[in-house]
Amino acid sequence: MTLSQDSTRYDSTRQAWESIWNGATVPAELEVVQTARSLETIARYRPYLPREAPILEAGSGLSAVVITLRREGYPVIGLDYAVNALQISRAYEASLPLVGGDIHKLPFADNSLGAYLSFGVLEHFEHGLGPGLAEAWRVLQPGGVLVLTIPYPNWVYRLVQWKRRLTGSGPLTDERFYESAYTRQALVQAVEEAGFRLALAVPTSHSFTLRGLGGPFRGPGYYNTSPLAEAVGRLVRRIAPWPFNYMTLVVAHK
Repeated sequence: MTLSQDSTRYDSTRQAWESIWNGATVPAELEVVQTARSLETIARYRPYLPREAPILEAGSGLSAVVITLRREGYPVIGLDYAVNALQISRAYEASLPLVGGDIHKLPFADNSLGAYLSFGVLEHFEHGLGPGLAEAWRVLQPGGVLVLTIPYPNWVYRLVQWKRRLTGSGPLTDERFYESAYTRQALVQAVEEAGFRLALAVPTSHSFTLRGLGGPFRGPGYYNTSPLAEAVGRLVRRIAPWPFNYMTLVVAHK
């Protein structure tokens, strides 16, 4: 079962995301993409991206990644089921190629895309990664590239989840489920079971793990980390990369 087949849950989650995007702006999202942690992640997967075949970001939100990569010459298309996110993005840059749709039923032909990007999206579905990865496999050309980031169950993540279980709610809905996290082994297994050949699986965004502790690790503004978080993040990236991993970056080929 996909989320889109459960219309009540699908609609409530979509409406929650629309509320989130109504409270955000494209410039603010672009600032996040330009942070050191985001630029480091982009630098890891950029060499795998094609320039001649279409690239889809599935779950593109306010299109910050789409805009950033298109400015670098990559033919990226954005897709989201929150229609207002597409409207806000178009109001900022009218020429953006954006499509409304469900990541579990993409409006693209088999073997039609050169790369499929998914950043912090597939973990929000209770049925797991399988259906979304199967659809990514369908639309990718032979040899096409999957780029995926998924939360890692670090100790700060576990603390946050414990708090959510106590309150019985999450940031998207009033239901108990918000997202799943995956160990490196479980994530790689899911990707390979979908038929992909692994090229890369690395930890990222260590400073953002520290931000979850709040206090001196949070910087002012929208999702900013403090200089202390950045300094400590660089340290733990060297000495304890996986315990402080925020998002695992996976690159794989069809």
